[in-house]
Amino acid sequence: MNGRNKEHTAFEIAIVVPRRTFKEGDDICDSVEFLVSELQKVGLILERVTGLADEFIKLAAPLETLGRVAAELQIRKPTYFGMDLRFEWDEVEAFVRQPDGSLFSWCERFRCFHHIIYGIVNRKESVVTLKFEGKEFGWKPGEPLLTMLQSEGVVKQIFPLHDEVKRKWLLRNWALNWRDLTRQPIDEIYSYFGTKIATYFAFLGMYTRWMFFPAAFGLTLQLIDFGSWQFLVLPFFFICITSWAVLFFQFWKRKNSALLARWRKSYPIEVDLGYKVMDTGSSSVQSSVELTKKSGADKRKKAIQRAEWFGHLLRFRNDAIVISSIICLQLPFELAYAHLYEVLVSDVMKFGLTALYLFAIQYFTKIGGKVSVKLIKYESNKSIEYRADSLVYKVFGLYFMQSYIGLFYHALLHRNIMTLRQVLIQRLIVSQVLQKLLENSIPYLKYSYRKYTAVWKKKHECGSSTGKIRLASRVEKEYLKPIYSASIGEEVEDGLFDDFLDLTLQFGMIMMFACAFPLAFSFAALNNIMEMRTDALKLLVMFRRPVPRPAATIGAWLNIFQFLIVMSICTNCGLLICLYDLEGKWRMDPGLAAILIMEHILLLIKFGFSRFVPEEPAWVKQNRVINAAQAQEMCSKQILRSFSGRKIE
Repeated sequence: MNGRNKEHTAFEIAIVVPRRTFKEGDDICDSVEFLVSELQKVGLILERVTGLADEFIKLAAPLETLGRVAAELQIRKPTYFGMDLRFEWDEVEAFVRQPDGSLFSWCERFRCFHHIIYGIVNRKESVVTLKFEGKEFGWKPGEPLLTMLQSEGVVKQIFPLHDEVKRKWLLRNWALNWRDLTRQPIDEIYSYFGTKIATYFAFLGMYTRWMFFPAAFGLTLQLIDFGSWQFLVLPFFFICITSWAVLFFQFWKRKNSALLARWRKSYPIEVDLGYKVMDTGSSSVQSSVELTKKSGADKRKKAIQRAEWFGHLLRFRNDAIVISSIICLQLPFELAYAHLYEVLVSDVMKFGLTALYLFAIQYFTKIGGKVSVKLIKYESNKSIEYRADSLVYKVFGLYFMQSYIGLFYHALLHRNIMTLRQVLIQRLIVSQVLQKLLENSIPYLKYSYRKYTAVWKKKHECGSSTGKIRLASRVEKEYLKPIYSASIGEEVEDGLFDDFLDLTLQFGMIMMFACAFPLAFSFAALNNIMEMRTDALKLLVMFRRPVPRPAATIGAWLNIFQFLIVMSICTNCGLLICLYDLEGKWRMDPGLAAILIMEHILLLIKFGFSRFVPEEPAWVKQNRVINAAQAQEMCSKQILRSFSGRKIE
């Protein structure tokens, strides 16, 4: 897997077409055969597999084909002399290879495949007539062949395929390797799944390793009775936990920048497949002069400013709609549930109320997520990742209210610490176990149901109940697996939305109520160790291979984690006041005044550590400065060359 001398070529894309029934005298050269011939003409390697109800066309691309397409797409890649330049196949030796030795990353290969298969257009001046199962339709001039076949129902789906060699290596050395505990082959994960998924697992691994300190501290507080010193130990524990959280995220930023430098990725989010920037690559000096004329520049400036403020207003309007819905609809519902749970005496009635609440809130959050997905479609976001961040902020507000308002009620309003601990144990243990069972069993059940349906239909068509029919091909099994998508809308977010949401909700519970239940950090550490392996198994076994996403950071989730740290400072100070002010008189005696002073000190620590620990290692900054200087020097030579009309040595 780590060989650098030869490129591993595998089938990475599959096209699904209906299985056809030929009769004698039929025209064999129909639209599917025409598609196959066109795919071969553009240099792709094909393998056709016949399934129970569909036919699969597996696609692979030689390195030279990918290189020519990458040059046509003007993909920028890092070079061995420190600069990111547009890829040129003739100068292939100058470009840096991936950690696994391949020339192109999975995201770049997928983009090239997308360009190849959708770049087959009718270049003739007349309509080409195609047939499929006796139906005729026309392929218009300039129309992409694959788009036309999808609209006519000839092509059912296009999806990425697992590379069996690399998948089995990752299963053996990552998903099923329990001996390493928190160590993961991040470079191989990046090469196989892309930047976004690799960044998630790098974050999860580092988060779990750092969790061992508060887990050990919380376990010590649970096992040892400090007696009268308990009133001093809890504030000290809270100060240590807050400092731990702030330092963790500062060092995560350093690790993230180091990973991007190691993977040769630019820090800002890369251009998405569906995002086009303005063309600024013209080499004509006259055109650049014309663009800088005052009249044209003023119009362009006003248009950009108008679009900018219009986009801000749209986002503000959508955020206001979501916030108003949370305050007017969800907040009363959550407070009513928390109050009824507190006043009910019978455990049976509490269980019934919880079941009814879970049933109702499931649909409430699902509706809120779908509304948020529709709202962001009207925002002028620059790329898919910007839209995803906007969606994260909106939907997290729904889940924040759902997950924490009941805990706030028990802790701060009703001041029932014992009930708060019971609810925390229930959510951290019972809910996490049930959630793990559901998120791992539902994809398997979906796959089993689709497999059973396909086999049953095949038996029904054959009219035989004795013969044993099974799926014989790997590609058909991949086709029946569910897509790794978010529960709120796969068109905007992938399955990492749900995984990050679980981590943020867990982080909020253990941080905001740390003083009430220090043992929660131990449960979180055990859960995260399991999470790394179960998430790896999901991606490698239970789901199709995800479409790569080029996000360079964890995006909006980092801001949400930072917000939860600030919230934890406020809530834990409130918890300490509730624990020490047993009479409920809220008097400002020296103890309570000390807690309020501690709150302000912790806020200063939070923002002070953010300045104390640099977000980037020194070597990353140095490399960026060197690369920027080299790029400026080359750009200066190019500009001078364009003006002088002669080559400058």
